Amino acid sequence: MSIEKRQFRLSTKGNCDVIDITKQVKVLVSQSHLQKGTVTVFVAGSTAGITTIEFESGAVSDLRESFERLLPEELEYRHNERWGDGNGHSHIRASWLGPSITVPLYSSQILLGTWQNIVFVDFDNRPREREVILIINGE
Repeated sequence: MSIEKRQFRLSTKGNCDVIDITKQVKVLVSQSHLQKGTVTVFVAGSTAGITTIEFESGAVSDLRESFERLLPEELEYRHNERWGDGNGHSHIRASWLGPSITVPLYSSQILLGTWQNIVFVDFDNRPREREVILIINGE
C-alpha cells in the first residue's frame, strides 16, 4: 500500500462559487504511480466544501439556491457578532457540505458516473485563493 499527496490552488469569486475540478483531479491522479485504491479530495479551509454534481448550469443554480433556502445569508449568525466579518453563513454552509469526498481509483482512473463531476464550492463572502489537497491511497 502506498500513499501519495498532490495539491493545486484555485482562485475563487466567493459567494457560492461552484468550480468543476474534475480535470485537475484526473490529471494529478494520472501522475501518480497508483493503479487502484481511493482518492480523497480535501479543501483546506472552513468556508468551502467539496461534492459531486452534474456540472451543468441548471444543477449548479439549483445547488446555489438550495444553500440560500436552507442557510440564508441574511440570518443573524453569532460568528458575525464575534468577528464582524459577515461570513457566518459561509462557515455553516461549508460544514453542511463537508470538506472532502473519497472517490474510488481503478486502472489509474477515478471512477465517476457518466454525468458526475467533482466540484469545489466557495461559500465565503469574498474572493479567495484556495488549496485543494489529494491523498491517493492504493497500489
